Amino acid sequence: MKKSPFPITDDHIHIHPGTGRGLEAAKDFQKSGGTHIFLVSLPSWSYGIVPGKGEDYRPVFEATLKTAAAIRELGLTVYPVLGIHPAEITYFSEIRTEGEMAAIMQAGLDLAARYVADGSAVALKSGRPHYPVGPGCWDLSNAVLAHALELGGACGCAVQIHAETGPCTDVVQMAEQAGMDPGRVVKHFATPDTPLAPSFLARDEIIPALCREGRAFTMESDYMDDPARPGAVIGPRSVPRITTRLLAGGAITGEDVHRIHAETPSRVYGVEIAL
Repeated sequence: MKKSPFPITDDHIHIHPGTGRGLEAAKDFQKSGGTHIFLVSLPSWSYGIVPGKGEDYRPVFEATLKTAAAIRELGLTVYPVLGIHPAEITYFSEIRTEGEMAAIMQAGLDLAARYVADGSAVALKSGRPHYPVGPGCWDLSNAVLAHALELGGACGCAVQIHAETGPCTDVVQMAEQAGMDPGRVVKHFATPDTPLAPSFLARDEIIPALCREGRAFTMESDYMDDPARPGAVIGPRSVPRITTRLLAGGAITGEDVHRIHAETPSRVYGVEIAL
């Protein structure tokens, strides 16, 4: 097992012991030098759940927390992130209207916020579709996102958002109106032009240039742990391996590594990341 001299944090990863590689994927991350993960809850459909009310998301969140506990037994530090995937508003379109799903998703976020409030999770997950939808669905999705931001403000926690490619500049005002610091809204799968807290896919070639600018950001794999999509988006070894390679090649410095993997996520999520 590779012993890392500094924290290596994956800001967005999924682990699914039920149907995926589960703990073996977490072990791969650890063996490559990884030390900390933000474990993000999967969509309800990953567990065969068709939500009809907010409480129906409880098994999803409980499964995430159970997985987090099992991963901690390996010696990794795990921070659960609970919420509702924004695609749920259209995924169940054959049995739920978009308006019905928006209300269910908001209630599910209320439940997720209770887990944050009791210390079981550190952040919420929300967003809006990253694919074309009609104006009605877009407005409903923004209402769900606004609700998540209001809950984040009330809980004093970060909110990870899964949204369209691009800066999502309007979310800054949405966060401020919700009483939340936009600097604690994490743009998952970010692009450099976002004014939010960017989390970049580890293979993003712009990372060294952003480090030279002293930019604050985090790194992620968005590993899906889905046997139907092996390696999607990139594998669990990616964040530690790419970080180590960039450092060894002089593309980034030790100071950059500390800022990416410890200083920035500690500030954004209100946790202490250290070895």
